[in-house]
Amino acid sequence: MNSKLTLTIDEEVLKEAKEFAKQQNCSLSDIVSNYLKHITSEQNDNEKDEETQQIKP
Repeated sequence: MNSKLTLTIDEEVLKEAKEFAKQQNCSLSDIVSNYLKHITSEQNDNEKDEETQQIKP
């Protein structure tokens, strides 16, 4: 399920991000969504690594 999100972004950053999305043949929403998935997945992986290290003798 998708949800809407409102962001406040510097105009120049937004302009460049839109151009990047166009070059990649995808939407800015796709880029933001994929980035958020990536960083949350990475965080979860790091937390699992820390839990594993705590279990090891």
